[in-house]
Amino acid sequence: MGKVSAKIFNLEGKSTGKLRLPTVFKTPVRPDVIKRAVVAIQSHRFQPQGRDVLAGMRTTAESLGVGLGIARVARIKGRGQRAALIPFAVGGRPTHPPVVEKKIEKKIPRKEMRLALRSAVAATASKEKVSSRGHMIDDVRDFPLVVVDEIQSLKKTREVEKAFIQIGVWPDVYRVRESRKVRAGKGKRRGRKMKQAVGPLLVISENGGVVEAARNLPGVDIVKVSNLNVELLAPGTHPGRLTVWTSSAVEKLNELFGEG
Repeated sequence: MGKVSAKIFNLEGKSTGKLRLPTVFKTPVRPDVIKRAVVAIQSHRFQPQGRDVLAGMRTTAESLGVGLGIARVARIKGRGQRAALIPFAVGGRPTHPPVVEKKIEKKIPRKEMRLALRSAVAATASKEKVSSRGHMIDDVRDFPLVVVDEIQSLKKTREVEKAFIQIGVWPDVYRVRESRKVRAGKGKRRGRKMKQAVGPLLVISENGGVVEAARNLPGVDIVKVSNLNVELLAPGTHPGRLTVWTSSAVEKLNELFGEG
């Protein structure tokens, strides 16, 4: 990433000047580190689960021993030859149940997480990385895409839509809208019926109303630059999300990551 500056676009899609890019955009893209970081973040959302350790064991069943011409499995007393306790019996114990002791939260060193975040930020400035993720970027004029701070103050969804059309990211929102489909499998009856692609990310420094205005746009996420995380910048562990930066958010990257 040898780029030193980026164009700043207004809400009409016209270039109004240039901005010196922070050195974080020169960080080498490390997909391996990014993947570890995203998986670690995802693991923090898993809910620990286990089974009752006495499930299937609350019975007085005993084996009848040898010499009767039947298998030596535990039988319930007074119930004929009904088996119990063993995993293959109706009402028997689970075979290999999940246990609460299992460590499902993955940890990652703080320095490695920070490197992953820097690397994911740098990937948003690579046209090749963004294109390989499947984003529609034919109308995007520059990478990284920087817009004026006025976009933070938009109050209406139609205003955000118009701005996205002018700066060239609306085709990607349309791609997400067309990708919506009913999920295949049981998940559709577990509160996640619909499945859709991931769209543009808008990084702001302050919310002047755009978060509420854009929340109904499919696939669009908005985040303050101080709350950036690797999963937002690299959904599904794949770096290079189509990202729209406000000029003040880019300047704030210097404070967050320094110039070193």
